[in-house]
Amino acid sequence: MRRFLPVVLGLLLVGAAVSAQDTRRQESRKAQLEKEIAAINRQLKDNARSSSRALTDLSLVRRKIAARQELIAESDREIRALDDSMKVRQQEIDRLQARHDTLSLYYNRLVRGAYKNRDSRLWYMYILSSENIGQAVRRFGYLKGLSRNMSDQAKHIQETAAALELEKDRLAGLREEAQVLRGQRQADVDALRSEEGESASLVARLEKDRKKYQNDLKKKNREVEALNREIAEIIRKATAKPKSGGKSTAKGGKTTSTAIDETLSKNFAANKGRLPWPVEGTVIESYGQHYHPVYKNVKLPFNNGVTLAVARGTQAKAVFDGNVSQVVVIPGYNQCVLVQHGAYFTFYCKLKSVTVKAGEKVKTGQVLGTVDTLSGEDQFHFQLWQERNPQNPENWLR
Repeated sequence: MRRFLPVVLGLLLVGAAVSAQDTRRQESRKAQLEKEIAAINRQLKDNARSSSRALTDLSLVRRKIAARQELIAESDREIRALDDSMKVRQQEIDRLQARHDTLSLYYNRLVRGAYKNRDSRLWYMYILSSENIGQAVRRFGYLKGLSRNMSDQAKHIQETAAALELEKDRLAGLREEAQVLRGQRQADVDALRSEEGESASLVARLEKDRKKYQNDLKKKNREVEALNREIAEIIRKATAKPKSGGKSTAKGGKTTSTAIDETLSKNFAANKGRLPWPVEGTVIESYGQHYHPVYKNVKLPFNNGVTLAVARGTQAKAVFDGNVSQVVVIPGYNQCVLVQHGAYFTFYCKLKSVTVKAGEKVKTGQVLGTVDTLSGEDQFHFQLWQERNPQNPENWLR
């Protein structure tokens, strides 16, 4: 039994390490979700709650509901894991208790036997009455082993009792942790119900002023379509290859190259999924084709990027090294900065002030400008293109 003890302890240590890693991962995810919910709450609080902002509020609330549901799911997973751990602990307690009882019973028998024969003269007589030296040695060894066995048994009982108390303490700790976690989960469930009611109220408000919102939607659709056309045209010009085979001659006879920086392109592509977000905020409009969240039969223009609700005064930063290709003003999107990264382009829109100019080199994390407040809303729009093909930014950003 003893030779298996190191193996068992090793397996327990490995299991504990894996469990600790899972716990850290769950705690990290829960912290992210709680941070996202807190940020959304701040954005909703900053909103004036005017009619024009109801749609943004609805997007934020629905995003918060999704985060809250995931938070509850994380809590459910943790509670199930705690229940499993408590079950294992209880089984271990039962096993140790049974071992403790068996050892105690055996030890009591030894003690009773030793008590009945406690007179040392009986022991001497038992040895001296041996028929030969060999039998005397064997009897002496038996008596010596009996004494040692009693001592070992007492030690095993103490060790088992200590392990039993330790397991009971661990089980009590798990039960307390599970109780706290169930309380937090219930609070999240109550908050979720409140947020779902808030969402229903916003939907009702949008339905009530349907005509007004549809007019606002038409205006916004025109702005989105104009933005898509403008960006596509800018990138078309930036990627157009001159007839001279990639060379152009500047005034004064100086030769410059318009060839794409292949090294920068490869470095950019190698960081897919690891690029930093240009701003900290909540995605309220994702990439792709969507329908209106309330007027289900209304098809929205294809979104070539992502739009985020941000805190007032948020600074937009470059997601990678590159060159500022152009700074333009587009109706509904204010100032926009186009940064080229070889064959890739990133577009930063809805800026109030810009801190860079065309032709300037920028580094990852460098501030490009400050997000503007347009129609009372603080939103930032971001796009990422591979030459003339728009990409889903969320596949590239970490």
